[in-house]
Amino acid sequence: MPLDTSSYTLAHLRLDGRRWNELRRCHGQMSTQAAADGSSYLEMGNTKVICTVTGPTESRRSGGTGNAEAKIEVEIGLAGFSGVERKRRGKGDKRTSEMQHTIASAFADTLSTQLYPHSTITINLHILSQDGSLLAACINASTLALIDAGIPMTDYISACTAGSTASYASNDEQADPLLDLNGLEEQELPFLTVATLGTDDKISVLMMETRVQLTRLEAMIAVGVDGCKQIRNTLDAIVRQHGNALLQKTVT
Repeated sequence: MPLDTSSYTLAHLRLDGRRWNELRRCHGQMSTQAAADGSSYLEMGNTKVICTVTGPTESRRSGGTGNAEAKIEVEIGLAGFSGVERKRRGKGDKRTSEMQHTIASAFADTLSTQLYPHSTITINLHILSQDGSLLAACINASTLALIDAGIPMTDYISACTAGSTASYASNDEQADPLLDLNGLEEQELPFLTVATLGTDDKISVLMMETRVQLTRLEAMIAVGVDGCKQIRNTLDAIVRQHGNALLQKTVT
């Protein structure tokens, strides 16, 4: 059934009751897996992700010149029950491979990989539930897990999605941008995923899987960058909460 976008202009509310610039509920935890070097659990709306980080560990390949910097490997596994379609995606799935490459490239420029030559940092992401903003949730969960693992990085990477209320075929110049799309909105509306580094609005990831009129792109990016600031504040709160919990354990 096509998404009824008339409610956007009439009541300025979306189907889930949010306004155009409101995030869904975001909840996270750190150190959720004791066996991993770093781990996290993150919910963005009904999208739920578990992330574990292993390493830096010595690279399996020995001999030769080796790598002067640590190699980052990303593995994504989607539970069969995570989406509406009950099917498993193999390791060769194109969209999964693109997400793995995007996440690895983003953190390769952020982590201090030069401190760990001839080693590998492995990020494992397990998708428990999909309801939009999947790539953004994976990036945010990876940030928390890498912080928990104690791997030095220049700053946080925080990610969010943004979309437009009109499709590519329409020429509606009054189309409104939307923040943090859910699964139903992503199926019907053009959207992009943006990730920023730190507080200076430096974009480290910008991926768009749909077509949109060029005149709407600037507004979508601006809304997405503002959403990344809000996500960063949420990640900050999760890290502070985790730090306070560790401090209490040390005191007691």
